[in-house]
Amino acid sequence: MTSLNEQIAQLKILPVIAVDKAEDILPLGKVLAENGLPAAEITFRSDAAAEAIRLLREAQPDMLIGAGTVLNREQVLAAKEAGASFVVSPGFNPNTVRACQELGMPIIPGINNPSTIEAALEMGLTTVKFFPAEASGGVKMIKALLGPFGQLTIMPTGGIGVNNIKDYLAIPGVIACGGSWMVDKKLVNAGNWDEIARLTREAVALVQ
Repeated sequence: MTSLNEQIAQLKILPVIAVDKAEDILPLGKVLAENGLPAAEITFRSDAAAEAIRLLREAQPDMLIGAGTVLNREQVLAAKEAGASFVVSPGFNPNTVRACQELGMPIIPGINNPSTIEAALEMGLTTVKFFPAEASGGVKMIKALLGPFGQLTIMPTGGIGVNNIKDYLAIPGVIACGGSWMVDKKLVNAGNWDEIARLTREAVALVQ
């Protein structure tokens, strides 16, 4: 079975999605899958998250579906029950990590400094999200952190788009980037699936 890291590394981009209406995930997931990006990190920034994960899992059983912006044990449980395959958190919360480990749910916690990296390593985690990437020093900061922490596998997220994603992916240790530009909430709310399809194809071509 392909590991989570291998799946993410093959895609190179993990679409970070926030939906106001859970049912919007169905056409959105279809567009992503049909245009070369069969993955979604559905964030708990809205009340529709758990239902959106459930709907997408039913409609696209082979899609890589994660739950993002997971802040506590309750959201971990909701994500697992809805059918998420993994969890992404904005920061490093030991309680959230323990909840995931107890449930056998992979977690990619957010870090942006040496102290949180050491806390993650202490709990056996070597795959982390560098967040917010651009605001935290971007490419230069990641390269600096990989000096003492060369065992890390990193997924930068935050402020990444067509103009800088290749700079991040060129760093050894970076397996993929989280991004939302191809699934912009305004486009989703407007039902502009053609534009989302175009942006998705453009993104996929860019990282090949």
